[in-house]
Amino acid sequence: MSSSAITSANAPLLGENKPPAKHTSVSSAVFNVSTSIIGAGIMSIPATLKVLGVIPAFMLIVIIAWLADISVEFLMRYTHAGKSTTYAGVMKESFGRIGSVLVQLCVITNNLGCLIIYLIIIGDVLSGNQPEGSVHLGVLQEWFGIHWWNSRAFSILFIVAFVMLPLVSFRRVDALRFSSALAVFLAVLFVSISSVMAIDALIEGKTETPRLLPYLDSNASFFDLFTAVPVIVTAFTFHFNVHPIGLEMDKPSDMMKAVRISLILCGTIYFTVGIFGYLLFGESIMPDILVNFDQNSGSALGSLLNDVVRLSYALHLVLVFPLLNFSLRANIDEFLFPSRPILAKDNTRFMSLTLILLAICYLAAIAIPNIWYFFEFMGSTSAVSLAFVFPGAIALRYHLYLISWIHIACSLKDIPAKSLPFSLYNCRDVHGISTSRDRIVSAVMIILAAVTSVIAISSNIYSFFT
Repeated sequence: MSSSAITSANAPLLGENKPPAKHTSVSSAVFNVSTSIIGAGIMSIPATLKVLGVIPAFMLIVIIAWLADISVEFLMRYTHAGKSTTYAGVMKESFGRIGSVLVQLCVITNNLGCLIIYLIIIGDVLSGNQPEGSVHLGVLQEWFGIHWWNSRAFSILFIVAFVMLPLVSFRRVDALRFSSALAVFLAVLFVSISSVMAIDALIEGKTETPRLLPYLDSNASFFDLFTAVPVIVTAFTFHFNVHPIGLEMDKPSDMMKAVRISLILCGTIYFTVGIFGYLLFGESIMPDILVNFDQNSGSALGSLLNDVVRLSYALHLVLVFPLLNFSLRANIDEFLFPSRPILAKDNTRFMSLTLILLAICYLAAIAIPNIWYFFEFMGSTSAVSLAFVFPGAIALRYHLYLISWIHIACSLKDIPAKSLPFSLYNCRDVHGISTSRDRIVSAVMIILAAVTSVIAISSNIYSFFT
């Protein structure tokens, strides 16, 4: 999430007056959109290759990126046709107050989940993890041995209290613009070093041959493959930042150009990290690939690179954390206290929300130290709604109403359909701009999102009880 994505502490997703154009360039928008896309999701991409195999994973990344492009185009087209300047505002125009509330709740759920994932990954890097009985040491434990002060609970608490708290206490997000640029550099550094290590291992013949297709043994079900879909969906969910970035540009076409460049760039990065991570660690790859970088590389330089990879991305997440927290805090405040003064001017409310959110994130990161579960939950609920369901519903609004009223007319046989209230019988999308292609794509998008989410959630529940 970038520093230009949010304008002030009282600028949640609802708004009515369009801001003046600030002549943001396409290159700047690409930087901001790419920063919004690339987050913790990149850590679990290699694990999706392990679940799906290389070919299905590549196809899934392409399909999700293509659908994300379509859904963003819907949002921008309906935004410029109406008066709203935000995602929730567009939903409010189509579905009233309930639409804007649903968007806000999904953004709150999505961003809170991301912040928890960030802390889990930072804990993995500093203090390691013990998934399924295997022990993976953190950087601090490798350097100084295992002590109480570098335990997972204490190291995360130290980061939250002495690093996160000062960063999230800024009243203006502009103060974080330099940390955002540094965060992007650190993400590129992580990808570059990981790629070099994988290529070096490939030349030396130390890599494992990746599976091109999924392998289902007696312990795996076909439906388990669907659990990887929410992870990819979450990795491409940036729609809550589309309006703050896009409305600073002069032409909607410029924003779509920036989005498409960013999707291609991020999709390439995701697949690169996925394939190189899979080459390095094979079937032993963890849901958080940084955990795997604790292995002994056999040389001092290799060990140093392992530590640089882990620490660079952990620091990247530390710097991105306050940006997502800024948006989350602003939306929660607007949702709970819509008539109160500006959040940044109310010290008690500002600090109370800040401390409560940090406490929730910390406790959740300690209680559930596995990012895969959070990605599955978010990708099956809030992320899939923000990325596909809500944009598709906006374009399908005509048919949603029409089907409802035809059903009523048929049940009340004495009332011809033509005699229904004019505004309801002729109800279209609020601006009357959706085409037949839009409605077909929207219907397919919503159906695919609903089916995959239901299967993924059901598979997880079944696995939990068996």
